[in-house]
Amino acid sequence: MKFFVALFVTLVSHCILAQTEMNVMSYNIRLGSAQDGENNWENRKEKLVALLDYYEADFIGLQEVQKFQLDYITTYLTNYKVIGLPREEGEWAEYSCVLYNEKRFTVEEQHTLWLSETPNKMSKGWDAACHRIVTYGRFKDKKDKKEYWIANTHLDHQGLQAREKSAEMIVSLSNELHQQKAIPFILTGDFNAPKEEKTIAILKENLWDTYEKTVKKPYGPKGTWNAFRFQEEVKNRIDYIFSTKESKLQVKKIAIIDDFYDFKYPSDHLPVLVSFESKK
Repeated sequence: MKFFVALFVTLVSHCILAQTEMNVMSYNIRLGSAQDGENNWENRKEKLVALLDYYEADFIGLQEVQKFQLDYITTYLTNYKVIGLPREEGEWAEYSCVLYNEKRFTVEEQHTLWLSETPNKMSKGWDAACHRIVTYGRFKDKKDKKEYWIANTHLDHQGLQAREKSAEMIVSLSNELHQQKAIPFILTGDFNAPKEEKTIAILKENLWDTYEKTVKKPYGPKGTWNAFRFQEEVKNRIDYIFSTKESKLQVKKIAIIDDFYDFKYPSDHLPVLVSFESKK
């Protein structure tokens, strides 16, 4: 009898160890140089950092981040390190960076590409109003040695062609990275596109929209862009987390987080948080 109990405990332990849970967040934090009145960065920065600290995602893809904002965030979130370059030169240049929990993960390689016809140099693509980038890295879990490609981007808010071409470029990138190393690819970002737009259809040819693939019903409002309008229903979903179409990476649950303070949001976007389960 003792033998069977010991065997059962061993098998259960093995199954638990074979599964790894990982949380990934996407969050457009609204650039700090914007003149937003009562929603100015100085008025909301403590609440935003408190939100990030509370949810403790393993990876956080941030958009519209300026250097002074990034410095503030990493001063208080000491467990995180950052990968990514600014999209252009200048004091107010924005990052689409990835924060990662350095207590759990190591970064094996990292890159920033410009979403343009010349991705390896600072450049603006197609009909885009702004320079746009994708930042990605290969990360390794210190405990179980599993690896992941994690990418983050922010597509153009005006250029439809730029969004579509950028989506094609990111899909090609995911294929190239898979050929380089066949590990899960996870993409966070503000895509400035509703789910009906061709941009999203292009991405979904190769990747899952985690909102549609979650085991549990999505939690929170249906939209992500609140425009600082607290009294209005948030309907417009333009922030997504995508992942590779593979059975080893299951989307357990997803939440669009509408936490607030004093009837105000910490940003004009709501963060998206996905819990993945990786199996052997």
